[in-house]
Amino acid sequence: MGRTREAGCVAAGMVIGAGACYCVYRLTWGKDENEKLWDEEEEEEEEEEEKSCSDKTEKELKTNVGVGARGKPQDDSKSKVEVNVGPENGPGVKKEVHPESQSGGGLEAKAKALFKTLKEQARAKAGRGIRLPNISRNRTLTSSLPCPGGRGGGCHPGRTGSRARNRTSGKVKRKNRSKSNKAPATAWPVRKGKFSFPYKIDDILSAPDLQKVLNILERTNDPFTQEVALVTLGNNAAYSFNQNAIRELGGVPIIAKLIKTRDPIIREKTYNALNNLSVNSENQGKIKTYISQVCDDTMVCRLDSAVQMAGLRLLTNMTVTNHYQHLLSYSFPDFFALLFLGNHFTKIQTMKLIINFTENPAMTRELVSCKVPSELISLFNKEWDREILLNILTLFENINDNIKSEGLASSRKEFSRSSLFFLFKESGVCVKKIKALASHKDLVVKVKVLKVLTKL
Repeated sequence: MGRTREAGCVAAGMVIGAGACYCVYRLTWGKDENEKLWDEEEEEEEEEEEKSCSDKTEKELKTNVGVGARGKPQDDSKSKVEVNVGPENGPGVKKEVHPESQSGGGLEAKAKALFKTLKEQARAKAGRGIRLPNISRNRTLTSSLPCPGGRGGGCHPGRTGSRARNRTSGKVKRKNRSKSNKAPATAWPVRKGKFSFPYKIDDILSAPDLQKVLNILERTNDPFTQEVALVTLGNNAAYSFNQNAIRELGGVPIIAKLIKTRDPIIREKTYNALNNLSVNSENQGKIKTYISQVCDDTMVCRLDSAVQMAGLRLLTNMTVTNHYQHLLSYSFPDFFALLFLGNHFTKIQTMKLIINFTENPAMTRELVSCKVPSELISLFNKEWDREILLNILTLFENINDNIKSEGLASSRKEFSRSSLFFLFKESGVCVKKIKALASHKDLVVKVKVLKVLTKL
């Protein structure tokens, strides 16, 4: 029975070693196998290490486990023991241990040696499972210096960085996540409070309420508050009784001072408010002080922008009468250049502005003597829509009538070849373009063309 007991001890030791190896495998290599985050270089290194490890294990098992023993054969459940110590991606090394074949003296020592070998291999594999990536191949990010682009201002983690975090324990992972999710203190400024405007922008206000809005506009430097106040005043300025009230409360200078601001939205709302106020003739007397400044800003601001359109509408309202047209005569070349360069809406609004000047015979000499681009003649082409054609025909008709009434046809030597006078009167190209429009498909355009041709 002594040899049977020794064989049982050997079998028990081998079973315990195999169980320990399996536990270590499940805790380390099995977890990493599910995550599948190893790169190609590390996989190749591991395969080489595992091959050498499996070869070494086979040699040790061959030396530790003997074959051929003297003893009685036992039951199959006791006579055969399988040991599975294979690596994570291999089928394992299976050995059949026959306790009868072992010699009597050193079986217990050999079992201990085998158990120790399995334990060392398990420790080595566990150590490889938690090793950190090579620092020379990975970028190190400092938590105190967040990079732009991630949530809370942090960088998106790289592939190698995510592998390093996944190989650490669950406790460390939770800590890293909690740190990375914290937004840096200097990521974005946070508005500390909301401004509650006392009125709605579409409310029709009384004189005391208008005074409150003007006081807010005069004292605040906040762009949002200025915009709301200007829209409120502009909506109220659409009513004639409030146009007088705003002027009497001194509101025109308060609104006009915002023309100098750099914010295009504020300038647009300022022009809109002044545009509604300019419908009143008495208000025009207050606004004329700022008309040159509005004209200069309209010419230099971005082409076809909302600020430019708002400025053109204000200038058009201010030139409906003849009182303040002379203040803008220096900008005639700029108006014609804008007429050629602007988009559809800018062209139409600029034409309306120039037509206001053509309806004043006193402005004819200055108007026809200014230099204009020769490409302006292209506005008489059939491709343009009805509104542009009707406006350009009206402009030509008014200038032609004023040249006759002012007697400027006899003084043609005063005008250069690049002037509006030469383009409309002397070149003859303009008349040919107008005659070609007689076959236009639009009936209204045809009638307008016939009216112009009868006056030539």
